[in-house]
Amino acid sequence: MRAKVLVLVLGVVALCAPGAAQAAPPPDIEQRIGALVAQMTLAEKLGQLQQLDGLADGTARPEHARLVRRGRLGSTLNVRGAAATNALQRVAVEQSRLKIPHLFAFDVVHGYRTIFPVPLGEAASWDPPGAEDAARIAAREATAAGVRWTFAPMADIARDPRWGRVVEGAGEDPYLGSAFAAARTRGFQGEDPSAADRMLATAKHWAGYGAAEAGRDYNDVDLSERELREVYLPPFKAARDAGAGSFMTAFNTLNGVPATGNPYLLRSILRDEWGFDGVVVSDYTAVLELIKHGMAADEVDAARIALMAGTDVEMVSRTFNEHGQALLRAGAITVARIDEALGNVLRAKYRAGLFARPYVDPARERRELLRPAHRRAARRAAARSMVLLRNEDGALPLRRTLGRVAVVGPLARARKSLMGTWWGDGRPQDVTSVLEGVRRAVSSGTEVTSADGCTVPCHNTRGFGAAVAAARAADATVVVVGESYDLSGEAASRSSLDLPGRQLDLVKAIARTGKPYVVVLMNGRPLTVEWLARNAPGLLEAWFGGTEGGPAVADVLFGRVNPGGKLPITFPRSVGQIPIHYDARPTGRPFDKANKYTSKYLDSPNTPLYRFGHGLSYTTFALSNLRLGATTIAPTGSVTASVTVRNTGRRTGDEVVQLYVRDRVASVSQPLRRLRDFRRVTLRPGQSRRLTFSLEPEDLAIFDADVKPVVEPGRFVITAATDSRGGLRAGLTVAAG
Repeated sequence: MRAKVLVLVLGVVALCAPGAAQAAPPPDIEQRIGALVAQMTLAEKLGQLQQLDGLADGTARPEHARLVRRGRLGSTLNVRGAAATNALQRVAVEQSRLKIPHLFAFDVVHGYRTIFPVPLGEAASWDPPGAEDAARIAAREATAAGVRWTFAPMADIARDPRWGRVVEGAGEDPYLGSAFAAARTRGFQGEDPSAADRMLATAKHWAGYGAAEAGRDYNDVDLSERELREVYLPPFKAARDAGAGSFMTAFNTLNGVPATGNPYLLRSILRDEWGFDGVVVSDYTAVLELIKHGMAADEVDAARIALMAGTDVEMVSRTFNEHGQALLRAGAITVARIDEALGNVLRAKYRAGLFARPYVDPARERRELLRPAHRRAARRAAARSMVLLRNEDGALPLRRTLGRVAVVGPLARARKSLMGTWWGDGRPQDVTSVLEGVRRAVSSGTEVTSADGCTVPCHNTRGFGAAVAAARAADATVVVVGESYDLSGEAASRSSLDLPGRQLDLVKAIARTGKPYVVVLMNGRPLTVEWLARNAPGLLEAWFGGTEGGPAVADVLFGRVNPGGKLPITFPRSVGQIPIHYDARPTGRPFDKANKYTSKYLDSPNTPLYRFGHGLSYTTFALSNLRLGATTIAPTGSVTASVTVRNTGRRTGDEVVQLYVRDRVASVSQPLRRLRDFRRVTLRPGQSRRLTFSLEPEDLAIFDADVKPVVEPGRFVITAATDSRGGLRAGLTVAAG
């Protein structure tokens, strides 16, 4: 999947391929915005910069109508449903002085009513077009319910799986993360975000949030300029180039400055370098939290800092609204800055089509939610996200005609946990569990039994007996273990990545029966499952698969779908290896088993449990004949790389061919390899396909000693592989300019 502008935040035209730049608003919209701004009182202006949250059931709070009528509230989050949004919109459009429509926002992260796999699982599909389709369906459902602004995609790179929000992103790699950030943005917004079935996307959390110290949510972040630009900014640039209508500030400090009050992020990079003209919204009460960060003395000071740094909309806390007039009188903020923020908000409302079409049709809401076609798409997406980690002696797929199958484990019957975190307006009663999926998948003569065995994360073993008995009586057992939905996501950092509670003991008890078994993992982050990696005959990473996660698991277990997913993030052996990622830089003393004074652990291998890009199949594949279009190019030149992939097994299946680059000698030490392209292909038994990739200057560029992007002359290694280790290699020379 090509994504040329997604590779580096280069900041110079010569090294940036053209992308889907954010469309400039038509001049007439700017004129309308100017006319509106000229009519507004200061209180009304500040009101458009205020966002408040609704009630959990999707209805507005009692004060919202009063505030909207007075022009003191411009947007809400969590208010949803045609009835609720139309009611508040009527107040805005028919009862307020200036008739400015209200903007309804909601965290539509991986589905609205039809829930797709969590974003980390979706990234494991290595299928950006599939992610774009999932976001399109989510937007179709959400807009039918009156929601025109989503707080997604999360573009944060995460290399510490202790951080719970790793589940919301695309993993550890900036190239893969960029491809998915762009795809999700396009899916939500399309070519025209004002269309009735499209919505504004938000790139979050700006910026560096995924590098939280110790993996603890909301914690401090300290990054060098090089690390920031090489690793953490590219997915945000990709979302911006795909047209993202808004950015959300992060909770964290970045190099000592809280993101919500950080003019370097909000002004210098986002506005000046990248030319972003959308709206910047704070995260939930992040403006007020400038006080606890130790940056603001009080609420008045917090409002001043955040607004003047470049935050346009304050979410939930009310410092802009309550102190803006006093700050302006004191000269601490300017009318120009207020009008700039206001213009960004009004521009977003025009782009969302609210002035032309403020209401939604309740009949459309009834038609769109949970349509059969949406469920089919969710099932396909869930199956494509699954990663076969281990398959000894053909333990998988299982036969549909087995006499008896036991489905055990604390997550076998789970519905809510299948939706994962940020499940939009999903409902557990619409979810099909793994147990139900297995029952539907087997033949009519197969008996399916079940026992929980234990719960997550409790530590008792009272249910082991029933689970073990079910396994002893079965021809094969499916053990479903992992995390419950509330153990991944925001405020769900963990110091241990082991299976919670007594789940591993349950698997060991099943193993001691001597009967065939396989393990299904349901989780939102890498887990340290070394015992399973050594002992489980079959090990399937299923993530949190969404509404149709259960049938999708059954599709893979029984061979209806041949798994083709690959890991978007490294699985460590233990938390002691963290941070661990595939694109590490070389050390001057690389590992040498015979030499103590080399870079290694005394009590663990350096290698991960499962590497980035790993994933097995029920068939086998082989790569051959890697060829470059040229062996020497100029620094401004491009080159093609082609390789043949062949299905050498007996089943139709998918392989993800990955293209990596290494700059062997550079002015700044470079990673051992960097992902620069990939392609997921489906091949029949014996079928071959020749794949051609294009390497452009930005694929070979580095940030030099001055943190400036440059393509240096030198020798490069181009690798085609099916994971981040090994593969076919070819040499490329970049000649002096």
